[in-house]
Amino acid sequence: MPRADNMLAILMLLKSRGRMTARQLAEELEIHIRTVYRCIDALCASGVSIVAETGRDGGYSLPAHVKLEPLFFDADEQKALLHAAQFARGSGYPHEEALNRAIAKIKRYADAKQMERLERAERQVEVVRPPADDRLASALKEIERAASDRISLEIEYAAGQDGPRTARRFDPYGIAIWKDKWYAVGWCHLRGEIRSFRVDRIRRVRSTGVPFERPESFSARQYLVDSLLKGAADGSGGGRIEVRIAGSPGALDNLCDHWLFGRALAERTPEQAVFRLDEHSLYTHAPYHLLTFGGKIRVLEPRELREYMADIAESLLRHYRT
Repeated sequence: MPRADNMLAILMLLKSRGRMTARQLAEELEIHIRTVYRCIDALCASGVSIVAETGRDGGYSLPAHVKLEPLFFDADEQKALLHAAQFARGSGYPHEEALNRAIAKIKRYADAKQMERLERAERQVEVVRPPADDRLASALKEIERAASDRISLEIEYAAGQDGPRTARRFDPYGIAIWKDKWYAVGWCHLRGEIRSFRVDRIRRVRSTGVPFERPESFSARQYLVDSLLKGAADGSGGGRIEVRIAGSPGALDNLCDHWLFGRALAERTPEQAVFRLDEHSLYTHAPYHLLTFGGKIRVLEPRELREYMADIAESLLRHYRT
């Protein structure tokens, strides 16, 4: 640990624990006792008031008037960091180890009352997701590092979970997460265009050492959303069709939160919503999502969509009965 970090850690411990001996400080921070003495001397020389008491019950302490509040997160900031860590853990987030160290530092300098509050805050929010494998976290770390350093990569990518693999050179512009799946977005030299790749399908990552230029205003998140909505955005598949749906306010709220319907919303009342969708989306993504609402919604227009959904439902009925 750098000397400045040791000095700050000693201040935090003295603030939260009260009087501590040099040996206790050394054991807590896992440093040599002589390092503690040097850090105490440096703190005193810089103007920090540290009380040194000799004898059996002696040790170092900070006077009551010494205030270190600017160095602390307040209670809401600590809670937010703990909750953010819960969302990151198990997602494949490439810096989970560093995040855990940061949380450990917050807890290290907490007194008994603060620790009880922190542990209670951690239990308030829990995230349930399938555990990410180590390969995903490793690939994310390599891609994130290359994106930060702007160094081109060579990747081997599987088209499906077990599909054919292709090697390609890739300039990573950034990473984004969508429905618990990580995507790397950047310039694909094989296709000659910006593409997105599911990181869990990247089988091998190797740095080429070749630098690249990244568009300054580029957003990986925005590109990913736009690519998912490409059909609706460019009107491919026959222009826009008005879709009128009735239902309970809660069901319509959930429908409007969907990535496709939320972007296509044209009009909304408590019990009806009007969307304008391109024909391709209307007969591919839309009907299957609408069927998940069961009887909580009704498709008023167009009639063709309602009939198409009925055909899908009848086909499913036949499938499961046989």
